[in-house]
Amino acid sequence: MTGSSPTDKPGTPENLDPESCSAKDSEHSIPEEYMRKIEQCEKSIGYTFEDKVLLCQALTHASGAHHRLASNERLEFFGDAILGVAVCESLFHRYPNHLEGDLTKIKSVLVSRLTCARISDKLGLEECLILGKGMASVASMPMSLLADVFEALVAAIYLDGGRSSVAAFINEHMEEELRRLNSGEGGSENYKSILQQLAQRDAGSTPSYLMLDQLGPDHHKSFKMAAQVGGVRYKSAWGKNKKEAEQRAACNALSQIAGDPPPFSSDNSPEGYFEDHTNGRGKNNQADQDDALLQTDEE
Repeated sequence: MTGSSPTDKPGTPENLDPESCSAKDSEHSIPEEYMRKIEQCEKSIGYTFEDKVLLCQALTHASGAHHRLASNERLEFFGDAILGVAVCESLFHRYPNHLEGDLTKIKSVLVSRLTCARISDKLGLEECLILGKGMASVASMPMSLLADVFEALVAAIYLDGGRSSVAAFINEHMEEELRRLNSGEGGSENYKSILQQLAQRDAGSTPSYLMLDQLGPDHHKSFKMAAQVGGVRYKSAWGKNKKEAEQRAACNALSQIAGDPPPFSSDNSPEGYFEDHTNGRGKNNQADQDDALLQTDEE
């Protein structure tokens, strides 16, 4: 996919002013080390920018910029909105028989920072980031930073190639997430496995799962579980069995680590396991903190 000049192309904002990636500069003024990262990114994402300066800024973290306005933060802000609109439009046409609430739940998974971070990781964007010395020495990038660069990249593609280019890019990389949703897994994959890899990489520990409550007769019990990593306990979740509850608890933990509200409810009632994101936050249940912790075996 190559950038073009479609009628829907918005154009480069005049106020982009990174120290080494100024909007008034040409591709030839970008440092060679940055150009290598730009070329690597273009190869990874399958899109070639007409305006390399835009991509340079999208890849520039605040730590690697001369000032905050020179970082990818403004593009991240814009990209978040573009991502939401593109996903909503795609879902609206793809699922004509879905109600608003169903579409909202699907959208909340697709545009979550956890999803954005996972796509960034798969694309290898960490290797393309322009960072300051402090961040460059970090062993592994925070999930929030990976989510940020994906959103900034979305905005950069929109500004460079227009609506059709960014829609094609978003739809291509959201397809796997939609496939998981359509498989009946509630949009989840093996969240326990992802959390374990993250915990071992960043904290040098293995997650444990705590059973906080159980309700119902023996033949139809529901379980309330919470994931804990290195002494930090994350938001609990209900499930129809221990395995499902642990997966949902792991998903809540990953969402909180990425800066998203936890998608699964920790309310005392096991009804309504999947919480609508329209209110922007989960339900806090102070009783969670008082429940007896019972270590459970790994499923």
